[in-house]
Amino acid sequence: MLPDFNRLKVFYYIFLKTSVVNAAGELNITASAVSQALNKLESELNVLLFTRLHKKLVPTWAGYQLFEILNPFIHDLEAGIKHIRQAKQIPSGMLRIGSPIEFGKSYLPGIFASFRKKYPEVVFDMKLGDPNEVFPLIKSGDLDFGLVDIFLTRDQVFEDFGIYSIDPLIDEEVIMACSKEYYEREIRGDHSFENLAIKEFLSYQKSSLTLMNWFKHHFKKAPVNLNRVMTVDNHQAVINGIKNQLGMGVIASHIVRRDIKQGRIIPIKTPKKDVINTISLVQLQDKVPSLTEKIFINFLTKDILSSGTLKTFINIS
Repeated sequence: MLPDFNRLKVFYYIFLKTSVVNAAGELNITASAVSQALNKLESELNVLLFTRLHKKLVPTWAGYQLFEILNPFIHDLEAGIKHIRQAKQIPSGMLRIGSPIEFGKSYLPGIFASFRKKYPEVVFDMKLGDPNEVFPLIKSGDLDFGLVDIFLTRDQVFEDFGIYSIDPLIDEEVIMACSKEYYEREIRGDHSFENLAIKEFLSYQKSSLTLMNWFKHHFKKAPVNLNRVMTVDNHQAVINGIKNQLGMGVIASHIVRRDIKQGRIIPIKTPKKDVINTISLVQLQDKVPSLTEKIFINFLTKDILSSGTLKTFINIS
């Protein structure tokens, strides 16, 4: 069993100050209380920690050993408590943030770098994943908060959805698209339901819900069957499949903005506006955010509003 920590603290100051009286002054307790604590600790350990020489205490070999164990722990404890107290006044420590894969890779490192220029004591741990990965980590406390793309076309159901605070942050256009070669070979300007429904598709899920809901949004009906030539749970893999002329897929337009401008990828347009996917800030409702979290979230929001990121997400012209 571990010794009483208060007695270990008393021993530490006796060793540093070389006397019971000096240790008592440092700890703001009586010399009698210091002596009693030392005697009880030696009794607990069943070993002498000091040799009593008149009014002087000389550490025994066991005393030196115990001090060597305690010394780094006490120093680390003091530094840690100082850091914890500092975090109430100045942003510091680690922020654990969840994010959609493409958004996290493309935008968050730059925002982290800008924030650290102002608050260098803050470090980041970023988890990239889909909502079904990020939500449980927020719930368990393994993430401080998350940015989640709650795409209306994803067939994901989250348990205890009401425990989260969800604040919309960014809207991004979601389009059906294909390569220029596929478009010229298979689409040829015919964006009708009848023509599109019989083509090849790249899907995120076996249910094809993303694709089905794109059709429902634009045509108010969905094909009975879709010819899925590839199913993969990764946005970039769908984009690569499109570029390799496998077929059509639903993707975020801003990620392929350059390819669209240069004509390598062709969006499939209809009279209806494109689907909008909302990236939201998700936190536990009952969680009290730290000063660091509050300041970073405010920084992130201002950065998105002022840097043109919103325009980047919704403007591909």
